[in-house]
Amino acid sequence: MVQASLTLTVPEQTWIGTVSRQYPDARFQVRSAQSCDGLGVGFVELYADDPTRICEDITGYEDVHAVEVFHEDDDRAVVQIEADAPILLRVLDRTGVPVEMPFEIADGEVDWEVTTTRNRLSDLAAELDRSEVGYMVEHIRDETSFDAVLTDRQQEVLNAAIDAGYYDSPRECTQEELAAELEMAKSTCSEILHRAEERVVKQFTDGDQPAFTDRVLSA
Repeated sequence: MVQASLTLTVPEQTWIGTVSRQYPDARFQVRSAQSCDGLGVGFVELYADDPTRICEDITGYEDVHAVEVFHEDDDRAVVQIEADAPILLRVLDRTGVPVEMPFEIADGEVDWEVTTTRNRLSDLAAELDRSEVGYMVEHIRDETSFDAVLTDRQQEVLNAAIDAGYYDSPRECTQEELAAELEMAKSTCSEILHRAEERVVKQFTDGDQPAFTDRVLSA
């Protein structure tokens, strides 16, 4: 699994691209969204100086079928928007990549955080290239699951070492003190920690894949 942050540029000819650029200080925080049979539905918190005016403008776009306002005050509105399937949702639907909610749209740009497999992230990059959405990959990193890397015993000892401050700087406990707390021989504690540390280090080292990053950036 990998985690990635992307900054997308929404095409100007889409309604959200036009509206967000027309009101560059407004922030559209998408709390949830889905598409079905060519129709997209999004639950959005709109932060702006005049949210009423922006909502009225949105209803004037041909692609927008309904704007339902649930709450509104001077600088915030909570709305549900139904429109022909937005380009961003189409990209996600075609690749099966889940995006973390909420995500924000402002002045024609979108920030996405995704957690997915390497292959699906590569598919997302390829689909974005085929679309009219511009994008930049801010960072990619492996999401390491220590549960899958360490044995139960290694996990137990490593957690105890962390809790006791063994890895603090300066150290809060010695390996001998840690072994005594765990009621095991110092040599046993040392061996278990060494093997756990070896696995963790190798996991992070193997997870550093610059070639994959280049693939996504150039896909």
